[in-house]
Amino acid sequence: MARIVISEFMDERAVASLGGRHEVVYDAALVDDAARLAREAARCDALVVRNRTQVRGALLEALGGGGCRVIGRLGVGLDNIDVEGCAARGIEVIPATGANAQAVAEYVVAAALLLLRGAFRSTAEVAAGRWPRTALSGGREAGGKVLGLVGFGMIGQATARLARGLGMQVVAFDAMQDEDHPAYAELGVRAAGLDEVLAGSDVLSLHVPLVDATRGLLGAERIAAMKPGAVLINTARGGVVDEAALAAALRSGHLGGAALDVFTEEPLPAAAHFDGCPNLLLTPHVAGLSAEANVRVSSMIAERVIAALSRPAAPPRAGSRA
Repeated sequence: MARIVISEFMDERAVASLGGRHEVVYDAALVDDAARLAREAARCDALVVRNRTQVRGALLEALGGGGCRVIGRLGVGLDNIDVEGCAARGIEVIPATGANAQAVAEYVVAAALLLLRGAFRSTAEVAAGRWPRTALSGGREAGGKVLGLVGFGMIGQATARLARGLGMQVVAFDAMQDEDHPAYAELGVRAAGLDEVLAGSDVLSLHVPLVDATRGLLGAERIAAMKPGAVLINTARGGVVDEAALAAALRSGHLGGAALDVFTEEPLPAAAHFDGCPNLLLTPHVAGLSAEANVRVSSMIAERVIAALSRPAAPPRAGSRA
């Protein structure tokens, strides 16, 4: 029987599934107790995390020294995990690829509709007896607008599918895919270069991992190259966008709105660069979280961790530390 440590919240049914086969230590607050987490890591065969647990440094040393064999990631981003360091120690890393795609796609489309239309900011005024009908009569429809996707993996494709249902045109750039990838034709999406996507999109949505090539991808120069009045939505990773440059573009009126679910630093500190920004929607890294997505993500990782523990342990990579 293996020992599985779960350091962040997981669907209780998936926890029970793991517990039916192995010893499970489940504490959703464990991520906030570094000393205890390190002690538990030194005695585990598998670790299950979300995005807050930083699997690197002392924690990775504890995992490697204790013989951990697998890390299950309740999500898809791996920037909180030293994947190379895990491979060097023979630790398999398993993300929940595709399990939260629908939740993120729905968030993107909902945010686009809210920001384009602009009418949903009127609740306080209407409740107070005012009637800003003229001021809010110039909102834009999504139908016929161009949605640009930077990144066309499973989440980008799910977003394209929903947007096409609203009558949007979709254009996508993905540095890791050829333009003849079958998903483009299947979904009625046109492949294009990054510069063309930036310049031609009424709504721009980011779906890329945070790696060296994407860090700061949308800085001041690229934001300035976006279509005037465009809406920017980032559900990928905070480090992809220069937040100060985005705030300046909103204040100047160059951009017509933005939705940010991810930030360079999380939780977001009291940051003056967002003060007074118009048509801005901020959420606390929840685009991929829904009741349904949590069940899918948790059950997928439970199944894959159980399967990984049933296989022979992988040896550490040749020439690396055990």
